Amino acid sequence: MQLRLRSDGRGTAYTVRRGVVESCLRTLYRGDWPAKLWGLVPGACDVDLVAHRIAMLPEGARSLRVGFVSDLHVGPTTPERLLDNAFAHLASAQLDVLLLGGDYVFLDADERAIDALAARIGAVSAARKLAVLGNHDLWTRHELLERSFAAAGVEVLVNRSTALAPEGEVTVVGLDDPWTGAPDAARAFEGTGDAAAVIVLCHSPDGLPLAQAAQGGRAPTLYVCGHTHGGHIATPSGPLIVPGRLGRQYPSGLHSTGDLTLYVSRGVGGVELPVRAYARPEVVVFTLTAWDRA
Repeated sequence: MQLRLRSDGRGTAYTVRRGVVESCLRTLYRGDWPAKLWGLVPGACDVDLVAHRIAMLPEGARSLRVGFVSDLHVGPTTPERLLDNAFAHLASAQLDVLLLGGDYVFLDADERAIDALAARIGAVSAARKLAVLGNHDLWTRHELLERSFAAAGVEVLVNRSTALAPEGEVTVVGLDDPWTGAPDAARAFEGTGDAAAVIVLCHSPDGLPLAQAAQGGRAPTLYVCGHTHGGHIATPSGPLIVPGRLGRQYPSGLHSTGDLTLYVSRGVGGVELPVRAYARPEVVVFTLTAWDRA
């Protein structure tokens, strides 16, 4: 077993303990047998398609269909069929925009697996495809991810924003991962003061206070993220363990917090364990509409 005790990328907070655990898992999970075994369990590869309608666009604006998927975790604990089912939902949703919320890999950024993931993303016929990186991405050779995504027409937003064409009423702000990256909300929100509506794309709910402080309630805002997996292993009463203070407060689903609407996705793939309980994999489609001023 070859130990890897430090991050291969720019991600921080990669501890010696994590390095030892992941090095052991590389050896133990060789051949991707956990994903193959979990994929045989009835219902294990089912993916929920969650739909929400949110009125946040200016009067007279056409509706916008925005897809969101996070925590794909390509690797030894995520069945290929699970990924196929997730992207089948997105490909059939007639999206205007596809948002990708980070943590695309688990353990390693394998070029062959990344290219296969990029091909799935490329099959979704959204006019714009925007992404941020998560902690697991930043611990690996994330430049391979960024290169493959660029070839698939995906724009990776690291502390910057982009206006959605053609009308430009909506601006998407990409905030770097708050735990292992270098989030700079002031830089990310530069030039967004005139936006009629803002979507903040971040891997984790822990970036929420940064976004709220930078946005200052200037426009209706939707903050979308993942990272929590909805607890991954949960009970009918709720999740057992959720990472992060705000993750524990908002483990999954749609929430209203001040002037901002928050959505935390349960994600799709597995990390240390492939097994999920009461935290079903999901992709999300938001239909953004104009305010009803009647």
